[in-house]
Amino acid sequence: MQVQINTDNTLPGREAMLGEIESAVRDRLSRFEDRLTRVEVHLTDEDGSGNDVNDKRCLIEARPAGQDPVSVSDQAGSIDQATSGALGKLTTVLDRTFGRQTNRKGH
Repeated sequence: MQVQINTDNTLPGREAMLGEIESAVRDRLSRFEDRLTRVEVHLTDEDGSGNDVNDKRCLIEARPAGQDPVSVSDQAGSIDQATSGALGKLTTVLDRTFGRQTNRKGH
């Protein structure tokens, strides 16, 4: 599973947080690792002010092997909170997606 992280220029400490974000993504999605080819994370500060308003956005797109990509997003007061919220949503979507494939009648 390839993890790609994209940020905008308004986020402070971008370089320092990239390793933490990648580690969180790999940890939370480890059970899907064999089924995902790539995960793209897009982090933005919607208004660019850096204030603690719910303007930090995390959009995650996961690409299951041989299927259409799925994406989720979350907004929060910090990048960590937005990433955690988006990862929670993504695990729910992937559970449903892969659960439908393996729980069909006769399989």
